[in-house]
Amino acid sequence: MLAFLAQRSRDLNLAQDALADAFESALETWPKRGVPERPEAWLLTAARRRLVDGSRRDGVRDRMAMPLYVAAEAAEERAWADVPFPDERLGMLFACAHPAIDVAVRAPLLLRVVLGVDAGRIANAFLVSPEAMRQRLVRAKAKIRAAGIALEVPSASAAQERLADVLDAIYAAFGLSWEEPGIDGGADDLAQEALYLGRTIVDLMPREPEARGLLSLMLFVESRRDARRDAEEAYVPLDLQDPARWSQPLIAEAELTLRRAGTHAIGRFQLEAAIQSAHAGRARGNEADWTAIAELYDALVARTDALGAAVACAAAHGRAYGAPAALRVLDALDAGRSAGYQPYWAVRAHYTNDPADYDRAIGLCTSAASRSFLASAREAALDAGEPNRSRL
Repeated sequence: MLAFLAQRSRDLNLAQDALADAFESALETWPKRGVPERPEAWLLTAARRRLVDGSRRDGVRDRMAMPLYVAAEAAEERAWADVPFPDERLGMLFACAHPAIDVAVRAPLLLRVVLGVDAGRIANAFLVSPEAMRQRLVRAKAKIRAAGIALEVPSASAAQERLADVLDAIYAAFGLSWEEPGIDGGADDLAQEALYLGRTIVDLMPREPEARGLLSLMLFVESRRDARRDAEEAYVPLDLQDPARWSQPLIAEAELTLRRAGTHAIGRFQLEAAIQSAHAGRARGNEADWTAIAELYDALVARTDALGAAVACAAAHGRAYGAPAALRVLDALDAGRSAGYQPYWAVRAHYTNDPADYDRAIGLCTSAASRSFLASAREAALDAGEPNRSRL
């Protein structure tokens, strides 16, 4: 509904406000009167009425709201007639990656506007304060309106220029889906939305190898979702997972998608998908080739400054060459960037057995299952008295 209204009115802020008012009204009304037969139509009617009320109070707002009022009427007619809404989120997705938008806020803006992720959760993922993130998002939405950025899929050349940011944002959404569902709810839904958007981008731009690389990467990781928790919901690290619990159809789709990406322009997401393909070999009875995985991570780090990639590279070096190799990679990272990054401390603790490193990793965890796993690893490491090179 937001995409439908915003695309036609070109006023994202006002569309969000009108729908927020409508949802607030629904929260007050539906518990007393029941959920209406056509909830979307009810919400759009409420949004349109709130626009009318606002216009009566403010003549300036009346002129601003008129395009949205017309869009709400059109949407309302579709909803009451039970005509499906077109999914126009792809246009908003590319609008969020417009060159006029600050590069640092493009992925957060997509997460907030297209997928509805809470600003506080986005702030946690991007290592900034919630208030700072909210201010960035407000400025970005104001920029869309002031610059007259069209909320629609741009020309082929413009879409090509924005593709990298779009893919980054989709991957950020997918990464958030791997948090515990209890944090914000709907983790599995967020993963499915990210996969849907990934498939949509491949359909829109079938010749883009990185679009296929991202989709392949997400499919490989999603194939292991059910194996990441045991019967007691405890966290299970990758190399302790039972490959029989991995989804074979998703792995097969991931492998086919990666092959179709080709090898003429290998980028970050193709390399990450290749790493996941190496892990997926266990489903065919093969052992993970950690030397090859470490080399793939080296190539990945050469193409991106992502902190997560560098930390994962350290972990792979530890598995391939031993704890000193892992610590050399970690020690080379910028201390300011890694100070609040939980995976950094988890990998470091794994190879140092330093209780302080474990405590730092545990303190930064947002997942109860991960905290429990690290606490157990801390006790086991202290009992063993040497770095645990075999399990991570």
